[in-house]
Amino acid sequence: MSKDAPSDLLLALGGLLSLAAAMGIGRFVYTPILPYMTDGLNLPASQAGLIASANFFGYLAGALAGAAKSLPGKPRHWFLGGLAVSAITSIAMALTTDLMAFLLIRFLSGTASAFVLVFSTTLILERLNAAGRSDLSALHFAGVGCGIAFSAVLIAALARTAPDWRLLWIASGIATFAFLAAAIRLVPAPSAQTANRPQEQLAQGEPKSLMTAGLVRLVGAYGLFGFGYVITATFVSVIARSEPALQSSEKLVWLIVGLSAAPSIYVWNRVAARTGARKAFALACVLESAGVAMTVVSQEPALFLLGAMLLGGTFMGITALGLMEGRRQAEKHGQTAVRRMLAILTASFGAGQVAGPWFAGQLHAMTGSFNAASLAAATALLIAAALVVRE
Repeated sequence: MSKDAPSDLLLALGGLLSLAAAMGIGRFVYTPILPYMTDGLNLPASQAGLIASANFFGYLAGALAGAAKSLPGKPRHWFLGGLAVSAITSIAMALTTDLMAFLLIRFLSGTASAFVLVFSTTLILERLNAAGRSDLSALHFAGVGCGIAFSAVLIAALARTAPDWRLLWIASGIATFAFLAAAIRLVPAPSAQTANRPQEQLAQGEPKSLMTAGLVRLVGAYGLFGFGYVITATFVSVIARSEPALQSSEKLVWLIVGLSAAPSIYVWNRVAARTGARKAFALACVLESAGVAMTVVSQEPALFLLGAMLLGGTFMGITALGLMEGRRQAEKHGQTAVRRMLAILTASFGAGQVAGPWFAGQLHAMTGSFNAASLAAATALLIAAALVVRE
């Protein structure tokens, strides 16, 4: 254990708050706010899907930018800047009703989210691993679930008294600024010794090709996972509101997703310690596939909420397992290779996310429901499991 264990814990807590703000709120607060936007703006599912896809396209662009070797500046500046942009873009959503403006704002928000994930994960996991506290990575990644749960409570509480969708966005932005202030204090600039380590690793040289057959399959599976989880993660609150038998579940469903996600990293790390990361990834994809299907195959609220719990209990575990496996295989090639691998995985994930909401919106326009899109997503998750189960 590191002599500076309390500092390591605070660093991981800073990572938790950063991901809670940029991912749990900045990216995913759209889900509980969407039903209020749908009612207030008469927003059709096809346009709601486009807005979600714009966010995920920005996430893809941010991941690709994060992979660039020539990107100037320090990781800490990029991830703190990403948090600031995430807060500003949330507030900006309340200042317009124009579809093109929504698309641009959510694109910028997605770019900021990717920067926070790539650069905070690179910075924080490197320092935790160097301190011998890699176990605290679970606390860092738990931020997404904590942020989702926080956003669910925030939106539900505000909507009881003032269910104006604009106020909900403004409150989300203010909360993100508060989390940014905490992250500035909890994630200080790295020491000179830590800052010099990447250069020492790079001196050994990088291989001409980072990608192996196993990594190619991992990248493909990560993209299918992005497609497979995002349709339910985007529209689950709308599904609950649109089905009379499920309307009693609307206030609970996103909270259950968040509460299930928060401890899931720890659980899946334990599973991975026994089975290996790839088999754990595959198992989680199978369980998530079942959860996604449960949200549309039955009008029973208990099954609907069980599906939400399976989604929450797996999607962050899969996210972390993929990043950790990619990091493990790339770290012997140097810190720049690690950053590139994290960014490549995030880009694949982002591509799946871009396709998912648009695909679901188009199918909804044709069929009047999210059933077909959700079943296609469940199938994609099963294919991802098959791809990644072996090296």
